[in-house]
Amino acid sequence: MPLVRAIDLFCGAGGSSWGARLAGASIVAGVDAWDAARNAFSKNFPQAKFFQKRLEDLTPSAVRKAVGPIDLILASPECRSHSPAKGAAKRGHGTKKTAFQIIRFARTLKPRWIVVENVVSMRRWSRYKEFTRALAGLGYNVREQSLNAVHFGVPQQRRRLFLLCDKEAQPTTVRPSAARSKTASSVVDVNATYTLSPLRKKNRAAPTLQRARRAISAVGGRRSFLLVYYGSDQCGGWQRLSRPLRTITTLDRFALVMPRNGVHVMRMLQVPELKRAMGMPNAFALGECSRRQRIHLIGNAVCPPVMRAIVRSLTRAS
Repeated sequence: MPLVRAIDLFCGAGGSSWGARLAGASIVAGVDAWDAARNAFSKNFPQAKFFQKRLEDLTPSAVRKAVGPIDLILASPECRSHSPAKGAAKRGHGTKKTAFQIIRFARTLKPRWIVVENVVSMRRWSRYKEFTRALAGLGYNVREQSLNAVHFGVPQQRRRLFLLCDKEAQPTTVRPSAARSKTASSVVDVNATYTLSPLRKKNRAAPTLQRARRAISAVGGRRSFLLVYYGSDQCGGWQRLSRPLRTITTLDRFALVMPRNGVHVMRMLQVPELKRAMGMPNAFALGECSRRQRIHLIGNAVCPPVMRAIVRSLTRAS
């Protein structure tokens, strides 16, 4: 297969690019306005050109001149304006500035393939059909597919929408690559020496203790479990380690609770554990930034094993 040259728009730390590289692509450029993204992406792809700008402030022809021909665009546009986490917030305005930049760049760069990733609720975006028609108008055959990372060897329930675009062929369905689901226990290190605090301590929030009581009632007092913060996860605010991790977000969301010497202690999941839960190898860099920024980079990322399967599926025919 000829070398596939890829650019990653809204690249973040480079989860999509890592997966594409595993599928044989050469990552020639990334675009992101955030300092933390630049630091991480540049460590993961030191040979790639990095544009630290908003896409609307970049000229596609200048990008083409700087990096040469592009075969594949990877793009994860802003999703907050159509994410359930926004609740009743006004939708559509922010996405107009981001999703349609993909069209602008594709018109000039003319790649054979485009992969757009977003939350599944993007389908409810008021301009979603307009966006997919615009892709088709550029000559792309577009396949819409919802994929769950847990079906690709990732120990996390993470369902995302992917638009697979090919100018020369109809994209085929991406098939799951893992026969069995990995669980949270495969990434959580219960023997690590991270700092622990008592579950029942002064000023511990009442809702946290309520979630913990529900979990202990279900699993017993001798088993470890995870408390789940932020978001309606439909599991009572906790989960078993014997299940895949719930969806990682950009917030510090998961706490490990363990029995120790007759009492329960807890800590938040740490960055190495969250990386493993995204299917990221130890070598995947997050750069020099705060814990909060690292968790944000992780929560915004695409799981590399999923993108590897997608790019392999798209480029197989070539």
